[in-house]
Amino acid sequence: MDDILEILENNARIEIEHLAKLTRKRGEEVKKMIKNYEKRGVIVKYKTVINKSRLRDERSVFALIEVRVTPQKDVGFDSIAQRIYRFPEVRSCYLLSGTYDLLLFLEGKDIQEIANFVSEKLAPLSSVKGTTSHFMLKKYKEDGVILVKDGKNKRLAVTY
Repeated sequence: MDDILEILENNARIEIEHLAKLTRKRGEEVKKMIKNYEKRGVIVKYKTVINKSRLRDERSVFALIEVRVTPQKDVGFDSIAQRIYRFPEVRSCYLLSGTYDLLLFLEGKDIQEIANFVSEKLAPLSSVKGTTSHFMLKKYKEDGVILVKDGKNKRLAVTY
């Protein structure tokens, strides 16, 4: 991967001039390359990683949903995946190998909202053959960013 992309992936807010120095390119050249990456769809979005567990007034529930589907003739998994990933509750959607075909990352205001999505929107789709839901209890790391403070383990040792 290009040096510019590697740096932007870790710090999307880096200033062009600093990026130019790090890559030993001129600022205008770096700007042009970034615009080209955006135009070609290589750079899709600039993202901020937010540790929502630190926000007192805003809580979310996150879930991973494994989905078994029947692929459709001539389009395989793409058609059903497209139908599913267009739901606003679906944050990410991946095609998998193994027991399940799709892996969904969902975000909701509570467990009931996610349960309603699965039972009312996802499961009734004719291509969906089964689902397994996993609720995230705690995030330790997201997109390469450690979200918990490093420190000594606060648990007491078990003694007999």
